[in-house]
Amino acid sequence: MAHKAAPEPAARDWTDGHVERWLPVLPGLDPDIEGAVTRMKKLTVYLRRIREQSLIDFDLERPEFDTLHKLAGRGGRATPSELAADLDLAPASVTGRLGGLEGRGLIRRTPSKEDRRRVDVELTKSGRSIWLGAMDVLGHEEYRLLGVLSKDERAQLSDMLRRIMLVAEEGGGASWR
Repeated sequence: MAHKAAPEPAARDWTDGHVERWLPVLPGLDPDIEGAVTRMKKLTVYLRRIREQSLIDFDLERPEFDTLHKLAGRGGRATPSELAADLDLAPASVTGRLGGLEGRGLIRRTPSKEDRRRVDVELTKSGRSIWLGAMDVLGHEEYRLLGVLSKDERAQLSDMLRRIMLVAEEGGGASWR
């Protein structure tokens, strides 16, 4: 009769040790909740570091990237007031940002064809290229991390996080742009 080997223990990460250290201190601690929240926090910090490094690599300040990102999200063309609303900033603050981006050749401001009192802002080829480059660094790392899950598992994870976010967003507590 063949002897069945014991199943391999699951690989451990830093959070497993963290939870084990806190269980004796807080006996009512739910290890699954603590593990999930701690892992989400650590992943958020890790991805933020990747994003910040990509901004350094592409010589972008965070506000510059945010402005390019919002502009790209509008198809590469918007008015300063639309960008101000998207960025939740005063129009004067956006004007300063646009001046710096235009000086670097990342955007262009032109008189509107519909209303000569208005200015249109558009991404230049260089601006789109730099924005995409910075996005690709983070996107590559997100795919690398979540690539350990099957397509169905990624959908399930997204659905579970959506359920959690809906509770967090109740009453406007965790909603943002």
